[in-house]
Amino acid sequence: MSHDHDHDNELDPFAARVRALETILTQKGLIDPAAIDVIVDTYETKIGPRNGARVVAKAWRDPAYADWLKRDATAAIGSLSYTGRQGEHMQAVFNTQDTHNLVVCTLCSCYPWSVLGLPPVWYKAPPYRSRAVIDPRGVLEEFGLTLPADKKIRVWDSTAELRYLVVPMRPEGTEGWSEERLAELVSRDAMIGTGLAQRPGIEGQPA
Repeated sequence: MSHDHDHDNELDPFAARVRALETILTQKGLIDPAAIDVIVDTYETKIGPRNGARVVAKAWRDPAYADWLKRDATAAIGSLSYTGRQGEHMQAVFNTQDTHNLVVCTLCSCYPWSVLGLPPVWYKAPPYRSRAVIDPRGVLEEFGLTLPADKKIRVWDSTAELRYLVVPMRPEGTEGWSEERLAELVSRDAMIGTGLAQRPGIEGQPA
């Protein structure tokens, strides 16, 4: 959804505070809105989730790379030139038939910008940060993800020293696909754990 800049009351409280701060800093000549837009676009469309999706796709296609990603995610991700702020110390956690992984930062909003881009508002919100630990199954259901009762959910708490990337399970029916095509099935939410990889040929449908 988009809103008129003159109607901050239509924004959620966090976004309204950001908008107010941006307005004040702009009026004082301390920031250039155009420069901010470039930074946001860089993280959303260039540095953003596309990087993480390529990491996941490579792990799906290349068992040796997947093993490296498990052992040393920082180095494996860095080998693809995906490095930078809040991506210095990474750990990859792999979903399996028995276990689903979910990432949260209970203290603030630690998040791997270099592979997932800007963190979504809900990731930084207190309700998600507290409830993801207390009731992860219920939180996932609110995201539209209902897991089998016998599937274990493991919650990983990000810190300033260590951030996580969830590697979702590869959807069936993607044998022989290129990394580029596979990456299209991987969403930001799937790499946080609030979603699954998309099934081939069914837009928006998790595997």
